[in-house]
Amino acid sequence: METTAAYHLLRTHLQARVPLSDADFADFQQYLRPMLLSKRQHLLQAGEPCTHLAFVTQGCLRSYSLNAQGQEHTLQFAPEDWWVSDMYSLLTQQPSNLHIDALEDSQVLLLAQADMETIYVRFPVFERYFRLLMQSRFVALQERVNAALSQTAGEKYQHFLRQYPGIVQRVPQHVIASYLGLTPESLSRVRRQL
Repeated sequence: METTAAYHLLRTHLQARVPLSDADFADFQQYLRPMLLSKRQHLLQAGEPCTHLAFVTQGCLRSYSLNAQGQEHTLQFAPEDWWVSDMYSLLTQQPSNLHIDALEDSQVLLLAQADMETIYVRFPVFERYFRLLMQSRFVALQERVNAALSQTAGEKYQHFLRQYPGIVQRVPQHVIASYLGLTPESLSRVRRQL
């Protein structure tokens, strides 16, 4: 995706949530850094401090952790028009427990955590936008925890399909299973039943 189109996608995303002037967005762009990621390339590895938020303009990323046995546990998918980061590490500057990698060749716009306070002061609309973003992420996290505790495997999969439409055709089944907390075999059974 051309950089101009990437900025346009972000602008459209922002304007759907907060009022944004041409001048404010033009100034905001100076804080963004485009980055290309090849499939399987890491944006963040566990043990590093997370220093950026990434807005996905092309492709699909995911955040995941590894347990002591080396099994992956996918926490989030980030297709086009989504933000991805390790918020715990970003806000505390502690080493990350997460990996973030590209499931496809991808393009992101990086926003440095070090610039956030400056952005909030210069452009109050962005403080509102990121507050709304954090609120929606908190709600999604609470829904995810509740689903993990109370939903059947079939219900979890149906919720996944609603939350991430189109991802099932783009992401390997074992990665979807790791997001749902299922084995690939269990996910195959659920898909056959549906």
